[in-house]
Amino acid sequence: MPHPTEHFEAASTLAVVMSSNEPLLFLSDTLRIIAASASFCRAFEIDPASVAGKLLGELGNGEWAMPKLVSLLTATATGSASIDAYEIDLKRPDQMTRQLVVNARTLDDGDLHHIRLLLAITDVTDMRAQARLKDNLVRDKAILLQEVQHRVANSLQIIASVLMQSARRVQSEEVRGHLHDARHRIMSIAALQRQLSTSDGGSVELRGYLTQLCQSLGASMIADAERLSIQVKVDDSTVDADISISMGLIVTELVINALKHAFPGERTGTIVIEHRSSGKDWTLSIADNGIGIPVGDDAPKAGLGTSIVEALVKNLNAEITVSDAAPGTVVTISRRETAGLRTDLCSAA
Repeated sequence: MPHPTEHFEAASTLAVVMSSNEPLLFLSDTLRIIAASASFCRAFEIDPASVAGKLLGELGNGEWAMPKLVSLLTATATGSASIDAYEIDLKRPDQMTRQLVVNARTLDDGDLHHIRLLLAITDVTDMRAQARLKDNLVRDKAILLQEVQHRVANSLQIIASVLMQSARRVQSEEVRGHLHDARHRIMSIAALQRQLSTSDGGSVELRGYLTQLCQSLGASMIADAERLSIQVKVDDSTVDADISISMGLIVTELVINALKHAFPGERTGTIVIEHRSSGKDWTLSIADNGIGIPVGDDAPKAGLGTSIVEALVKNLNAEITVSDAAPGTVVTISRRETAGLRTDLCSAA
């Protein structure tokens, strides 16, 4: 005869199952239903009065008679398996298929002669649908962004072509020079657009970007590759897209400046772009082995390029220094966590 405490434990288990907010089934080792929570009956539209004593496969219209689920529950009852987050599709006539996650455990409810199973069911249909919708939105956004970037790059190419055509028609050498400079700046932005279209998660790998940017500048501004060259020495840094934009424009302005002023006549030389980082600190330098910076009355007036570089450096919370490379000039832009801002660029663009 069962001990009184065994009856109390069995009654307690039934009470917990019946009042649970989570869909639960209390099953015998033969998968006959001892009790079902009210939440289970509501969730799956089953009459509570018709549940007790039925086999699991007899619930509803027989939709719970899933051979794999029955097999796993039987194995769980014998201790040879367990059900952890097993996913099933509940298919009912004239209703949408529900995606369920089930977990099952054996229980000792005080009756040592019979194994009891507790089956917990979680309906994840809506959650999975929302996840799919989110994935679709992210994918659509990525496709749209790529399309926008492609269109912007094409538009920049068109603008660059128009500027080049205009430069050929004008008579003023000064105006022609300004149009050429504008074209080079636009081409650098177009190069950035191409790099962004292949970047992951809004981050840009600097070595590839600056290499591509300098190749574009060299192709459009260096007529004799044996006389002038651009070298890129960049570490493995990856930066946010907005930072890469500023760095790219800084490099563009300073490379244009060096190509225009550092190598007059047929002078040969090299421009070297370097970037090194340590944690959040970084240093970007643009060096040439040209004629150096003129001083005194020969010093050029600050132009548009200088203003652009100074504004970009300020935007990066960095500081800029210009020094004599003997021969040539080095412009260094550095950012330190505790560094103040100093923009004393003296070279002309």
